[in-house]
Order: sequence, then C-alpha cells, then structure tokens
Amino acid sequence: MPLRILIVEDSLNLRQALKSGLEATGDVQVIFDCERGQEALDFCLAQAANMEENGRQVVEAILMDVHLPGAMNGIQAAVAIRREFPRQPVVFYSIQDADSYYRDFRKSGILSHYAYVRKSNYLLPAMIIPLLKDALNGRSFIDPEIEARVQEVRQKDENDPMALLEPYEQVVARLLAQGLTNEQIAARLGFQDKRTVSRMNGQIYATWGLSTTTTDEKIARTRAAIILHHQRLISWDENGASFFMNERGQLEPYPL
Repeated sequence: MPLRILIVEDSLNLRQALKSGLEATGDVQVIFDCERGQEALDFCLAQAANMEENGRQVVEAILMDVHLPGAMNGIQAAVAIRREFPRQPVVFYSIQDADSYYRDFRKSGILSHYAYVRKSNYLLPAMIIPLLKDALNGRSFIDPEIEARVQEVRQKDENDPMALLEPYEQVVARLLAQGLTNEQIAARLGFQDKRTVSRMNGQIYATWGLSTTTTDEKIARTRAAIILHHQRLISWDENGASFFMNERGQLEPYPL
C-alpha cells in the first residue's frame, strides 16, 4: 500500500510539485497538504478519531519544510504534533541557514524517526521516499552539512550563553549577576512596570534551561549568575549536581 503522508510547505508551486511527483511513483499517497504548521496539527487532531475507529494511522509520515509562516516554524510544528502523536515520523528539509533553526532543532528533543536534509539536494522523489520509509521504520538520518551546523551552533551557544538572549535580556542578566534586585534593575533601566524585570528574568531562566530544573526564583537567579560568571551553559539535576555538554554532545560533571 502507498505510504500515506502529509506535506507542509508554504510555497504552493513547490507543494503541488512535491505532491504530483511523489504520487506519480505509486509509492506515496498525499492525504493532506498545507502551508502552516498549525494547519498540520489541526488536521492530525481532526483525523485522530478515524485512527481510533479503524485502527489505522491516518498520517504515517510528515514531509515538513522548516521555514513556515505563522506562529510555528516546521520544527516547532513537529514538536507540537509529536506531543499529541508520540514519535510521529517527520522528514524536515530546508535551505535556511539561520542559527535559530538549529537551536530549535536541538531544543526539540526529537531523537528518532526523523531526517533533516538540504532542500536543494534531496527533494527528488527518488531521494525523499527512502527517507520517508526510513523515518517510518524508526531510523534517523541527518545531512552531514546540517549536522555540522547544529554542532557549530551548539558550541557557539555553550561558549557564549549571552548569544541566546536578546539585547535587553543581556543587560538584565548582567545586572542580575551583580546582585541587583528587580526594583533596582527597573530603576536603572527606566522600566515603568517593575514586572517587566520579572518577565525578563523568566525568559532568561527558560532560555538557559533553568526554569525546568528549579521552581525557586532565588536558586534560578543564583544559577543564572553562575552561568554568566563562567560564560558557558551549565545545567543542574534534581540533586543540585552541575553538568555541561562536551564536544560529543554528552553531559559531563562540571566542577563549581
């Protein structure tokens, strides 16, 4: 039976070309195509009842562009879909080279059932179909060029956590590390609403992975100051042990 897929691509011309080219092989049936990640999520949710009724997964794999209009890029859309449909196979493709996409991919937690390839090299049906089938069978693939960029961005971020923050967040982080209170920071920067600093602190904690390891604002503040002092991303487990990610992408104890 043909592989049932969903295509998410914002270019109508390319979307139609992908659909006709893939279906012409007889190996693929495109059951839905759209331009936005939210549309893909909505379709998958709407089809969930059919899956329960007939016991057959409606969408077997998703072919997803990384650059999409709307609130979610392709990686964020895949995360949202896989939250509802765990381990949903996805093949990503992109010609975009922005660091933000590689950061989203690293943060996504997508560890299996995916491929991530360069659009210009891999969008012929003869190359897409094996990737879709591999993803369906639980095998993962990443274009070596993209893997190199993912690691490059990871190393850049670890060497400079401030690169992850927006300009005003960087200023607040430095003042926070100096021990200033929220009120003092608000006065120093001329914020009219003192809650602005609290909101910005929360964004800093989330960006540096501190919001998921502690619910105590004082601890998060202290750890943010430590990260700024050491100039690298550090994580803590539930027992308070500190770790950093080495060049192989593995966590190692970080002596403090």
